[in-house]
Amino acid sequence: MIVGIDLGTTNSLISYYENGEAKIIPNRLGENLTPSVVSMDDEHTIYIGKTAKERQIKYGCDTVDVFKRSMGTNKEFLLKGKKYRAEEIASFILRGLKEDAEVYLNQTVEEAVISVPAYFNDQQRKATKKAGELAGLKVERIINEPTAAAISYGIRQREANTRFLVFDLGGGTFDVSILELYHNIMEVRAVAGDNYLGGEDFTKVLYDMFIKEKNLSESKLSDKTLAHIRRQAELCKLGFSKGNTSFMQCNIDGEEVEASISLEKYRIECLPLLEKIQKPIERSLKDAGIKLSQIDEVILVGGATKLPIIRKFVGKLFGKLPNVSLNPDEVVALGAAMQGAMKERNEMIKEVVLTDVCPFTLGTEVAISLDKDTKEGGHFCPIIERNTVIPVSRQETLYTAQDDQTSIRLKVLQGESRFAKNNLYLGEINVSVPKGKEGEESIEVTYTYDVNSILEVVVKVVSTGEEKKLIIQKEDCTLTREEIEKRFEELSYLKILPRDEEANKRLLFRGERLYEESFGTMRSQIDYAVTEFEKVLDSRDKAKIEEAAEKLRRFLDEIEEEPL
Repeated sequence: MIVGIDLGTTNSLISYYENGEAKIIPNRLGENLTPSVVSMDDEHTIYIGKTAKERQIKYGCDTVDVFKRSMGTNKEFLLKGKKYRAEEIASFILRGLKEDAEVYLNQTVEEAVISVPAYFNDQQRKATKKAGELAGLKVERIINEPTAAAISYGIRQREANTRFLVFDLGGGTFDVSILELYHNIMEVRAVAGDNYLGGEDFTKVLYDMFIKEKNLSESKLSDKTLAHIRRQAELCKLGFSKGNTSFMQCNIDGEEVEASISLEKYRIECLPLLEKIQKPIERSLKDAGIKLSQIDEVILVGGATKLPIIRKFVGKLFGKLPNVSLNPDEVVALGAAMQGAMKERNEMIKEVVLTDVCPFTLGTEVAISLDKDTKEGGHFCPIIERNTVIPVSRQETLYTAQDDQTSIRLKVLQGESRFAKNNLYLGEINVSVPKGKEGEESIEVTYTYDVNSILEVVVKVVSTGEEKKLIIQKEDCTLTREEIEKRFEELSYLKILPRDEEANKRLLFRGERLYEESFGTMRSQIDYAVTEFEKVLDSRDKAKIEEAAEKLRRFLDEIEEEPL
């Protein structure tokens, strides 16, 4: 069985396809959403999901979140004195999801389709693939998140010809994709987005509003207090789904500090973010050659789209109510499972043929003439423009830039900047050319990008016929077996918290957090309740532990459900 995985900035999910339906697999806590948070204790035990999130307030320096934004970069995260790259942190989440699926399905899970933002570049996709491999998964395919969402909606769509605009605002990234369903063909027309814009930024607005209103100095507050304020800002953001006013209540150095924030004031503070959202929408429509009025359906994807100001903004922009008939948190994971079923040629699923586009322009570095006697190097020459439907092949003829030039180095680049150095370097080819005057020798450069997301670059020296080829794989580029085994060995000393301890550990961390957030007699009550639970845990009596856990859970639920 091929499972579908939505590896999200804020939450991750795993799904499967059975009996004609895609379904979310609940995690070890019985919940569909697993927070993309990883924590480690002194014994190098790994905590993931809600347990890690509860631990974050008290052990923030040993906890990592929002790592998805760093996928494919050189950034490293420190956990208990050791450095980890984003894909290694992600692999812990994926290992946990894989284990949950194996227990739930009662079978070994070895293959997966993993979703990524449509605007992820080559390095980010490779890092996602690597994370899956480190988790012990064969990653059958990397699928764009908006495409996965469109599959979920498209397969249910009654109309034979429908144009979708998928508005995907997750915790850390924003994508907009325009897709067209014609019978059983799902064609991606254009993609655009921002990998550094998401729900976390809308939370940050509330955090900044609170800091400013209460005249607080971040430099004078502890990391634990700042993490506490960020959590309260997240809860305040969620509170707007219940009314036009939400609240923040924070414990600042032992003092209770409260703030009441109106939805309208919050919307005004968010205007710069809403303006950033509008730009990718405009660019995708322009690239697709489609007007707003020609969009049949606007689909909201990602947890951040539950914000009232987002839904109102989208509705006003498109002049129609967006489609939210499927859960925005789950629709990508469901689509990934459907893609896995299609790959397995499951007879119960409606076959959909997918066509895709290049999310970024592919080109090379050239020198341009500024005037008759002056040339300037370092400029970008596009060969395959962004949002070109694939498969595609494009050819460009390039000439020597200097007298007596004996070689040409062709850099393969990906990006949109007019300067080569600002684009992503993918590889290069060096060819020899006969000496001659400037512009006399030339090369034919052919870029071919196929449906398997593999870029083939061929360089041919026109005068000699010499030809060199370079193949650059995207998401289907795997680690060597030696590399995987080596990293497995390096990470083997780490163990993810056993499933049977997860719920109890989370309760204890939750109790510690609420104790630190509370005041007066409430603190004493929490301390007593948690201590009593710890005593029962020491008894190792399963029936008593389950009864005590339920009692503590109800008590903590009552505390958190009380109005702020």
